Amino acid sequence: MDSVEAVVAQIQGLSSNGADIQHLHNQLKQAEERLHSQSTQLSSFHDQLDPSKHSLGYLYILGMICIGQERFRKALELLHNVVTASMSIINTIAVEAYKKYILVSLIHHGHFSTSLPKYTSSVAQRNLKSYCQQVYIELANSYSTGKISELEACVLANRERFEIRLTQTYLALSLQDIANTVQLNSPKEAEMHVLQMIQDGEIFATINQKDGMVRFLEDPEQYKSCEMIEHIDSSIQRIMGLSKKLTAIDEHISSDALYLAKVGRERQQFDFDDFDTVPQKFNI
Repeated sequence: MDSVEAVVAQIQGLSSNGADIQHLHNQLKQAEERLHSQSTQLSSFHDQLDPSKHSLGYLYILGMICIGQERFRKALELLHNVVTASMSIINTIAVEAYKKYILVSLIHHGHFSTSLPKYTSSVAQRNLKSYCQQVYIELANSYSTGKISELEACVLANRERFEIRLTQTYLALSLQDIANTVQLNSPKEAEMHVLQMIQDGEIFATINQKDGMVRFLEDPEQYKSCEMIEHIDSSIQRIMGLSKKLTAIDEHISSDALYLAKVGRERQQFDFDDFDTVPQKFNI
């Protein structure tokens, strides 16, 4: 790394891969003396860094590394900094950090509070919980009650979701690994779950009975069969029918005397120039 520009380029090119973090860390150590000698130039590159993307992303990935090392206290601190950081709009990094924040809180403290500190941005206060998948909130609530039956019910209700997620991560996986990951009693039970999901069309996979391996496949649908063309055409016809109904309703409302009288009364309370003189029709 020969310059400050290279440091900025490395940070901006940061991904969620842990290897990238380690590579950048090594480069930063090697460039420490050079950066000290060029410290006066850093201010000119400050505006090139986006705090909502680069700083929060860096803290999030460090938190994930600490989780992998089972340093849950440090991970909780890093994730907390992401969740409570100042933000004008909600961002994906904060949402993902909030999910991990819930899980690490349960591991480290044994409970989780949905209330955030007062210094948390109002945007995060209002939106993080709603943007976070409901399963995380349900898990936290079930865990906090201390009732094993509720916790088990929550896990069972979302077990299928965990199994589907495996197909997005692995090309092949043994039935034993699936049973261990999803916490099933045996490979046979895992096989029954996989077979049912294949039958329901939720996943595409084959099971090798000899070695007990499940190989996940791509969706075989090429969208060129007669059945699929008929299905698409039927969907288009339904959408066109719905569009006509909405247009008819809009025209009816736009010419309704009671509606026009109500709009006329409301307009008197505001500047007439703020409104269109003729109600606009809704066209699709």
